[in-house]
Formats: sequence, structure tokens, C-alpha cells
Amino acid sequence: MMKFPKIDLPYLKSKLQVKSPWDRIIIMLLSLFITIPIFIILHQNLIDLEWAFNLDRVFIFIFVFAALFFLLMYLRTIIILCVAVYLLVLFYGTVIGNYGFSEISEDYNSMIYTMSDNPYPQDIIVAKLLPFPNKSKIINAIEYQNPRVRNFAIMATSKHFKGIRGYSDYRTIIQCFAVFKEINSRWNYVNDPKEGDYIATASESLDYFSGDCDDHSILMAAAVRAIGGTPRLIHTKGHIYPEILIGSMIDLEKVNYLIKNVLFVKESYGKKIHYHIDERGQVWMNLDYTATYPGGPFMYEEILGALTLN
Repeated sequence: MMKFPKIDLPYLKSKLQVKSPWDRIIIMLLSLFITIPIFIILHQNLIDLEWAFNLDRVFIFIFVFAALFFLLMYLRTIIILCVAVYLLVLFYGTVIGNYGFSEISEDYNSMIYTMSDNPYPQDIIVAKLLPFPNKSKIINAIEYQNPRVRNFAIMATSKHFKGIRGYSDYRTIIQCFAVFKEINSRWNYVNDPKEGDYIATASESLDYFSGDCDDHSILMAAAVRAIGGTPRLIHTKGHIYPEILIGSMIDLEKVNYLIKNVLFVKESYGKKIHYHIDERGQVWMNLDYTATYPGGPFMYEEILGALTLN
């Protein structure tokens, strides 16, 4: 007859006994924050038993929360120490204008919102956990409110496609394409120093229109955002490039017509428009320095991370 190991209840009780009510509160909040994304993954992947009032999902949530709570309480000394260190790091990031409390809150809310609308929510967590290279430096370098950057973007809209009429709904996108045309027609690729990555600010790149892929992406994103466009940066294997938000598939059809028949007729003749559709069904178009028209070929297909600038 199989004998089960005896559970030392006094020992377990001593492990779960807290020294202060704040320990229990911190562990409870941390358990809740972890439970929510795990529950979304389970909800999307487990068969719906169709119980009344969704009781099966309620039990799943309670079970996951309870399991995490008791596990974290068992390791509370280490957990509390890690939480304290993490809060200090976030406080320091907030003070110096780097990644702080506001950014972690936005990332968490964005992750939960995105997961709830995605059939594979676990992929969203993986994408969030993958580090975006030099994220804080890149965000600070995208100086879309710098007068030099905005003046450059305005100059580009006056130089290219100013006479286009009849597409008022896509005026901002057309003007962003003018920025793309101006930057890519002047960009000179130059490697970073051997010692490591050099992140040039958008205003710095305006002096010579030279740099590597992240410098180009920073300038493009800053100029596009300076005139009302929504850019994002894509991280692939050894490469970063910018994209612009087009909108829905209906918008893509109209923008595709504009590119091929009005704005970049010669450059795009007989060629394919390249884009990505994100987890919300929104269309993003490639603006890489290697492209001669918006939606040009990707250098690398695999996406390892995305940095959206709203």
C-alpha cells in the first residue's frame, strides 16, 4: 500500500504566518497581477464547459490566484525583497525620466488589453518579455516636439505631394509619406563605433542624414509623429526599422492605390506592398531606409519586438 508523505501542518502554518499585514497585502496584489494574464491564457486555451454563470472560469481564476498566493507566501522573504528592489529601480527610472512607474503601468495595461483580444495571448507575454534594444535611449532620442524636427517635417510636406487633392481623409498619411520620401532620398548609412551602439537623437541626425538603422528609425519616427502620424519601431534579428499605422484593411486598399497610382508610381511599379497586421487587426506599413516606396520589402520577416509611439 502506497504511503503518502506526512504534511507538517505546524511548519506550513509557520511559513504562511505573516509578520505584518503589509506582507499579506503585497503578496495578494502581486498574486492578482500575475493571475490576470495567466487566467486570460487559460481562458483562451481551455475548453469552455459552458457552466451556468461561467462558474468554470470563476473556479479557474480562484484556483490560480490561491495557488500563486500560497506559493508566494511560502517564498515571501525573497519575494518582498525582490519587490522592494524593483520598486527602487522604478523610482530611480521615474526620477531620471527613464523607464518608471508610468511606463510599467502603461505596458501592463497594454498587455492585458491586447491579450484579451488575441487568440494566442501567450505570444503577447513572450513579446513583452523580449527586450527591445536600447528602449529608453531610443524613446528619449525621438524628439518629436523639438522645433528642428517639426520644422523639417513641415518642410518635407511642402516639398513633396503638396499639390495632391481629393484625399482629405488620408492627408496625414500622405504628409508622412512626404517625410519618408525626403529622409530616404537623403539617408547615408554609416556604422556605429566598434565599441558599441551609438544612439543619435532625431535633431542630431538632421545635421548629416547619416547613421545606422536605429538612427534612421529614430528620425523617421520623430518626424512622422511631429505631424500627427503614429509610428512604431520593429526589432528583428540585428535590425531596427520604422513602420507607420495605416488603419484597417479598407484603409490599406486606399493607401495602396495612392502609393501605386499617385505618390510613388515609378518606384512601386510591379512591386508588392509589404505590411504587418497587429493583434488588434491594425495595419502597419514598412518605412525602412532600404525601401524606395512606403511598404517596400522587409530586410527580415521575423519580429522580435515592437515599440509603439502613441
